[in-house]
Amino acid sequence: MAKKTQPAKSGGMKNFEERLLRLETLGETIRKTDIPLDEALAAFEEGIRLARTLESDLEKIENRIEILMNSSEINIEESPDLELFDDRE
Repeated sequence: MAKKTQPAKSGGMKNFEERLLRLETLGETIRKTDIPLDEALAAFEEGIRLARTLESDLEKIENRIEILMNSSEINIEESPDLELFDDRE
């Protein structure tokens, strides 16, 4: 029996990179001059949906980075504690 995967948002594509690649492919499709108008419109609509989800994902990532950078627990200038790596004989 084949392993069933859970569909992710944006048409079942799992990760950011896959969705971005799909958006690029849709852009190339839309630029073609020999495709029917209804196909171009469908590609455009899918591209808009993907762009919105990618933008939302980027905002979440930016928020996480901002939280990490502003966290009082992290002090970049402080030397790391390397006690575990000291030689003890």
